[in-house]
Amino acid sequence: MKTQWTLLIGLVFAIIIAVFAVVNVDQVPVNYIFGEAHWPLILVILGSALIGAVISASFVFFNLFSKTRQIKHLTKDLEQRDHQMERLEQDLQQRDYQINRLEQDLNVKIQQQTQLPNKEQEIIQVEERQ
Repeated sequence: MKTQWTLLIGLVFAIIIAVFAVVNVDQVPVNYIFGEAHWPLILVILGSALIGAVISASFVFFNLFSKTRQIKHLTKDLEQRDHQMERLEQDLQQRDYQINRLEQDLNVKIQQQTQLPNKEQEIIQVEERQ
């Protein structure tokens, strides 16, 4: 929809410029740095409009090119960060697994240590009975 409005506005301006140029067909002097020439005003108006359009389009294309390069750079940076995040998540999962294993080993050792005094007491009781 935005493109249609832009096209419509551009078309209206083109028609206004064309009507203005057709009404002004007199010869006018055009001064150059190195000389002077007499051209019909219609050519001067259309030439000026054409040069303005070319300059505007060049600015638009330069801006578009700059934005495209910036988007490519940011996309590449985002992909690198995603890859780094995946590696860090994998590393975190491995560390969580290691922590769980160490906790299990610690629990087993704690149970073994709590059973040792009980077994020592049993041994002492058995020795006392004998």
